[in-house]
Amino acid sequence: MESDGEKDGVFIFHDEDLSEISGLKRGGDFIEVMCGCTSQRYGDAVGRLKVLAGGDLEISCECTPGCQEEKLSPSAFEKHSGREGTRKWKYNVWVIVKGEKVPLSKTVLLKYYNQAQKNGNGSHKGHNGRPYHRDEFIRCTKCNKERRFRLRTKEECRVYHDALADHKWKCANVAHDKASCDDEEERASRKVYRGCSRSPSCKGCTSCVCFGCDICRFSDCSCQTCVDFTMNSNA
Repeated sequence: MESDGEKDGVFIFHDEDLSEISGLKRGGDFIEVMCGCTSQRYGDAVGRLKVLAGGDLEISCECTPGCQEEKLSPSAFEKHSGREGTRKWKYNVWVIVKGEKVPLSKTVLLKYYNQAQKNGNGSHKGHNGRPYHRDEFIRCTKCNKERRFRLRTKEECRVYHDALADHKWKCANVAHDKASCDDEEERASRKVYRGCSRSPSCKGCTSCVCFGCDICRFSDCSCQTCVDFTMNSNA
């Protein structure tokens, strides 16, 4: 059954909602418009905002002719543009409506994005379109201090995965950094920032908590978690 703005499970917009927005392009399951973000230092960074079926948002940056940044989240695009101050992409990323820059928050383009978030159906994608993993912490068995692990690449995920499996893990085991038990532990106020692309102080959401993907699970690992994932993914 077709409802207002939805047909066969694909979210759509009515022509009157988009008629005044510059650079409009329609696809089978997306719309695309010109967008931008302004930095006081670098000026306007422009790009193409794609609103996908279900409300997910992707931006291909065109700030320079050679820019290769594609499938950025609006938050990542805001950061890439060099925008200073508070990170509030809904207000800082704009589109052109009737020749004027209008924040996304004042357009219909976030209608289905907001609806998806309200229903708890986040995309769980990072700025490059791949599953996103928040920073994690492991406590040293020698000094009892917690150390941060970034999980942006498969290599970083493997380092964390192996460290988590080591019940005698110590600061000195950190191969990519010269960590020492003598180093100060991060302040609690800093630990709350774990890299979620949608909320700096996120305590865990569908955008930054991963329960298994090809970046953080390993076919050459014999732990039960990886074995189960490998078997299920190949089934």
